Amino acid sequence: MSFLRRLLGGGDASARGPNGTEAGTTSAGQPAAPPDNRSPDDAERDYERDLLREEARRLDDLQQRQLRYADRAWTPPRQGGERRADDEDAPRGE
Repeated sequence: MSFLRRLLGGGDASARGPNGTEAGTTSAGQPAAPPDNRSPDDAERDYERDLLREEARRLDDLQQRQLRYADRAWTPPRQGGERRADDEDAPRGE
C-alpha cells in the first residue's frame, strides 16, 4: 500500500518508508529529489545531452576532431574485380 501512496502522491509526510527512513529522504538520510514533472521525452533528451557533454569532456581535442570528420575519411578504391580465384564460371584461359 505504501508503494501506491508514494506513486499516487497520497499519505502523510511523517510516514515511514519500507527501510525505516522518513518519507522524502533517501536511505542515507539525504533529502530525496523532487518529483520530475517533465515529460519522458524531455527527460530523455536532457539525459542524452548530459551524456554527450560528459563524452566531450572526456575526449581530448584530437579524438574529437577524428570523430567529427570520420564520415569524410578517404578510403582507397577496392583493388581487383568481382571475380575470385575459386569462381567456377570463370574462363580458364585468363
